Amino acid sequence: MEYKIVERSFFARIARLVLKSKNVAMVLGNHIHLSGVSREVFLQDEGWLAHELCHIRQFREHGFFRFLWLYLRESMRVGYYNNKYEVEARVAGLKHRQHLNPAGKAASAIDPSGLPLPADSRKES
Repeated sequence: MEYKIVERSFFARIARLVLKSKNVAMVLGNHIHLSGVSREVFLQDEGWLAHELCHIRQFREHGFFRFLWLYLRESMRVGYYNNKYEVEARVAGLKHRQHLNPAGKAASAIDPSGLPLPADSRKES
């Protein structure tokens, strides 16, 4: 899939301010716009790259202006986090991470036996 990366993007900087995030990658057409993160750091995170490549596919599937309209309408309707296009891209990023390192997923699993038990709030008589 062909794409271009734009570092220190004006558009990504605006998104970064709106989302109140340290770093942002966003897609417009087949361009991945970055703010607060370098190209090298971004490309090292293969799950993040898979997420943005999913958005490039969505742009190709729906067309540039139609996808912008669908994405913005969906965000206004259900919010950014629940936007079905964001959900699809998050799933793509997570699938990619799990595919790359299935053992890492098991290694980072929480072991409930090592967690402290919650305090009993009942008063003793």
